[in-house]
Amino acid sequence: MKLGDKYNIHGYKHNGDLYKVWDETIFLDQTDEYYVFVNNKIKVTEIDGRSWRTKEPAITFYYKKKWFNIIAQLKKKGTYYYCNLSSPVIIENNTIKFIDYDYDLRVFPDGSYKVLDKSEYEYHKRLMNYSEDLQKVIKYELDNLIKKYKNKEEPFDNETVKYYTQLYKRYKEEIKNEKNNKK
Repeated sequence: MKLGDKYNIHGYKHNGDLYKVWDETIFLDQTDEYYVFVNNKIKVTEIDGRSWRTKEPAITFYYKKKWFNIIAQLKKKGTYYYCNLSSPVIIENNTIKFIDYDYDLRVFPDGSYKVLDKSEYEYHKRLMNYSEDLQKVIKYELDNLIKKYKNKEEPFDNETVKYYTQLYKRYKEEIKNEKNNKK
């Protein structure tokens, strides 16, 4: 994997059904804990055929062993975080894959946060027969994610997002210069 490599994203449900596809994200970096990707105004297609485009640049941290991913949305009013409870990520055939477990954590620039989609989690838990062990993992990781936010651990520390935002800007500038040099 190298800076600038392009990947698709596939989100699945517990029963193996594909439920959402993002058409492109760009690899920035990886650590021992996570992969870092960035995208901007990409097409997202829901399984029912509806599609829409994201509105702003977003830096996503896909964890290799933790049961969540964290999206830093770079909005004009500040950085919002949208965190999905999901299986650890698998990357194969230029596709990022994970199972979405419905719970989301939304963090706002003013420091407040909210847990979202509790009823969706309860519905899918019953429908897809989540095991007791899986339910414990999801609850543990939701608590872990909230703790991570409250302790301002990366990427909630702002410095991490700033670093990757600058890396993305430098990458975009290099691509622009390469195009101009070819003219």
